[in-house]
Amino acid sequence: MLSSSETSSCPHGHSPERLYGRRKGRPLNKRKSALVLDLLPRVCIDLSSPLSLPLAPLWMEIGFGGGEHLASQAELHPTFTMIGCEPFMNGVAGMLEQIDDKKLSNVRIFPNDARQLLDAMPDNCLSRCFVLYPDPWPKKRHVRRRFVGPENLARLARVLKSGAELRLATDVAPLAEWMENQVSGHPAFKLEYAGCDAPVDWVQTRYEKKGIKAGRTPVYLCYSRV
Repeated sequence: MLSSSETSSCPHGHSPERLYGRRKGRPLNKRKSALVLDLLPRVCIDLSSPLSLPLAPLWMEIGFGGGEHLASQAELHPTFTMIGCEPFMNGVAGMLEQIDDKKLSNVRIFPNDARQLLDAMPDNCLSRCFVLYPDPWPKKRHVRRRFVGPENLARLARVLKSGAELRLATDVAPLAEWMENQVSGHPAFKLEYAGCDAPVDWVQTRYEKKGIKAGRTPVYLCYSRV
């Protein structure tokens, strides 16, 4: 578990180059607003204090959206600690609902730019990292904002243990090609699988189901940290 000093407050600074869009959407309903006030401070990682990580296997999801995948993985692996990074407050509130409904005690949230947390983490601490359906930033002038790129791959290479898995997914074909080129070209990662068949332990998200219904084909990329 993360120490109480790390969950007392949630800083909301920004890294120089934003890799995400808006931070807020529709107003939260009464329950979600209450969870943000009461539950978030108890599960939030606060970088104003030294970071202390559990000895149990540690997984991270960067950009967890509505939280369906992260909550399901937490249920399937109750002895693991799951860290979810998501700057969009409506997504954070949705994740808090699932933590509350499913009585999850192994989830911690960083409601901010994942790069800040990655930079604060020690070497070789993660056993798996998910980057699922990241913003494709389709305009040419925004390509540098894509999360899977040289700077963030260096961050991930540092915190992932040898043999750890980096799992990526998207239903945007140009982004799939981009991510495969970026990661396969990095010496710290070895491609284990690339294709349209989901991994055996895959948990579908609401976004993925919506994309498949609309005719988009998911692409899954699995890498190991060499």
